[in-house]
Amino acid sequence: MLIPLYDQKSRVKLIVLVLALLVGAATMLYTNNLVQRLSEREQNQIDLYAKTQRYMISTEESSSLPFLQDQIIDANTTIPVILTDGENIIDTRNLGLAPHLSLVDSLRQVKKALLEMQQRHPPIVIELPGNTRNYLFYQDSVLLRQLRTYPRVQLAVIASLAMLAYLSFSYSRRAEQNRVWVGLAKETAHQLGTPLSSLVGWQSYLRESERFRDEPIVEELGKDIKRLEIITERFSNIGSVPVLKAENLYLTTRNAIAYLEARVSRKVKFSIETDLPLDTPACINVPLFD
Repeated sequence: MLIPLYDQKSRVKLIVLVLALLVGAATMLYTNNLVQRLSEREQNQIDLYAKTQRYMISTEESSSLPFLQDQIIDANTTIPVILTDGENIIDTRNLGLAPHLSLVDSLRQVKKALLEMQQRHPPIVIELPGNTRNYLFYQDSVLLRQLRTYPRVQLAVIASLAMLAYLSFSYSRRAEQNRVWVGLAKETAHQLGTPLSSLVGWQSYLRESERFRDEPIVEELGKDIKRLEIITERFSNIGSVPVLKAENLYLTTRNAIAYLEARVSRKVKFSIETDLPLDTPACINVPLFD
């Protein structure tokens, strides 16, 4: 059995929607898993960084310090950190400060970064000898922050593409329906041509007949034929741009009303009221206006 064309397009729309949802869900799950793993890795790295800082400050053994400095402290090239003693800033890393900034501007940027870190994560307390403490503030790396934002961007792109596909299918369907209606209208105009030609022939016959040539019905029949010709032209012009010509607006309206007056109840009264001169022209399409 053949599936109707519109049902096929509806199914395609549904398939596109389901695929978009599946891709979005899979992306969210995968990215969230990746973010979780990277976040745990960075947390372990920053914990090790804090322990190393405590060891380097409190130890009296200096032989291992260069190794720890090189392999742990300097190896941190991604996680922004600020080390303080509670009041003063001791060290900073990976804040992305511009090298051309003055000392005052650099300090302002560091304090701004410190406020952001305080809002992101609680500081890691580093217990030191002498009942003193240092505080290690940190925030997620740029890569981790980008990964947190990436699913939203991708979902927005997927939603936009799905909406674009839906609108394209809808536009295609409407365009196809319009083409069908245009075809039906032109076929109707073509079919009206046969009885219209017959009526023209009957009018010619009645005009040549001595019995009917002076009858008012012959003249009214001619008006009806003209009206049918206008209707046929309307149908044949469906789908095309109307051609506008300068016409006498009053006379065109008067002719249309005169045709109706002879065919409606005598109780219906028509009148034309205008403040314009009676010879005022207007660009109209008479078959559509009439």
